[in-house]
Amino acid sequence: MTNIYNSILKSKANKGKLLAILLDPDKIVWEKLDSLISKMKQSPATHIFIGGSLVENNILGDLIIRVKQKIDLPIVLFPGNPSQISAHADGILFLSLISGRNPDYLIEHQVNAVPILNQMDLEVIPTGYILIESGATTAVERVSQTRPLDRNNIAYVVQTAQAGEMLGNKLIYLEAGSGAQQAVPFEMIKKVSQNIQIPLIVGGGIVNSLGIQKAYESGADIVVIGTAFENNHDFFNHQPSN
Repeated sequence: MTNIYNSILKSKANKGKLLAILLDPDKIVWEKLDSLISKMKQSPATHIFIGGSLVENNILGDLIIRVKQKIDLPIVLFPGNPSQISAHADGILFLSLISGRNPDYLIEHQVNAVPILNQMDLEVIPTGYILIESGATTAVERVSQTRPLDRNNIAYVVQTAQAGEMLGNKLIYLEAGSGAQQAVPFEMIKKVSQNIQIPLIVGGGIVNSLGIQKAYESGADIVVIGTAFENNHDFFNHQPSN
């Protein structure tokens, strides 16, 4: 597998736009997995993210193996805690929830993950994770016990993203959360993108191709589609233009 982060940097340098489909193992219907994989293969996805806020079942490893048998795309872990790590993936977003002040999600889970990661050959990508107010209480907010940042206080979100970059993160992830009623504001995406040098990921609350396109135009380097694809596996087939 090609170095994942270097390929993201190369895409950004070439003004390319990447798309990740996020799979939550807790929401996978195993009997329908082959059909789901077929839809993913037909989609414009460039990456597969796997993980969730909880992940209460034990199918993570088996799910990754099954997907890798069918799809030749980088599979990147998107973990909520150290139990959501599998050697079968290609890489991991090593997330620090820099929008919150819960030490478990700022550093404790990361410390506990080190012995596990030291035994694996995963590409570790440090990622500053910023939760944005979205009009609903999301799973991330409930599990992490942190409040999202005010969607109207763009200056503070930009400051938080810049702090994440200064701390050494290689990616910034603006997240509205699973099931968000509102996506990350496009003006916020634009301002953050203009004020950091590292690639920007945007996810949560994007419900159609127009939302994806506007996120790209605002400066997102990677857009993540999760709930919309979970709810409609034909998401990429029949999209309105406005």
